Amino acid sequence: MKESLVLIGGGGHCKSCIDVIESENRFQIAGILDVPEHQGQEVSGYPVIGVDEDIPQLARTYKYFFITVGHIQSPGFRIEMFSYLNELGVQIPVIISPSAQVSGKAHIGKGTIVMHQAIVNTEARIGVNCILNSGSLVEHESMVGDHCHISTKTVLNGQCRVGSRCFIGSCTVLANNISIPDDTLISAGSVVLRSLIKSGTYIGNPLRKIR
Repeated sequence: MKESLVLIGGGGHCKSCIDVIESENRFQIAGILDVPEHQGQEVSGYPVIGVDEDIPQLARTYKYFFITVGHIQSPGFRIEMFSYLNELGVQIPVIISPSAQVSGKAHIGKGTIVMHQAIVNTEARIGVNCILNSGSLVEHESMVGDHCHISTKTVLNGQCRVGSRCFIGSCTVLANNISIPDDTLISAGSVVLRSLIKSGTYIGNPLRKIR
């Protein structure tokens, strides 16, 4: 019998997460928590059963919760909710698509989702509460900190180091041995050939800091 899972956040990222959860076939989605005006609606066929304030009450019935709010500009809500769920003592699973390839020698932190056709190679380490989006590649011995979003088709080559709370935009490429500091946003399609020293927002090829 599959365990029940409550999802937190009912937007577009939630729909993508639902597809991965259904494919993994490990959990039965009990329902979704979203904003009050969405009460009584459905997301991808699953009911909106409450709001965030209902989590303590729901935790008496359900053991597993998963954060399905996305992360583009800021991971703030995901971080706050992750800490809150930990304080409540509920379980926050790792979700891995069956079409993803994750080395048995890699480590994936709790609350992280590895989406369709992503690859996590040998001895890579992914922190907690991360999104490894569809088709992303984290190569051998690379490390991704906590609360990061590695976007679609992004490539982290071997022995890269991405700090916590980072967003790496779609189709960005990091060369071997690149380090990215905490709280950095790299725009889609960028190419990173040198390690970055300062946190901020970067874009382009050649890469430049814009904020």
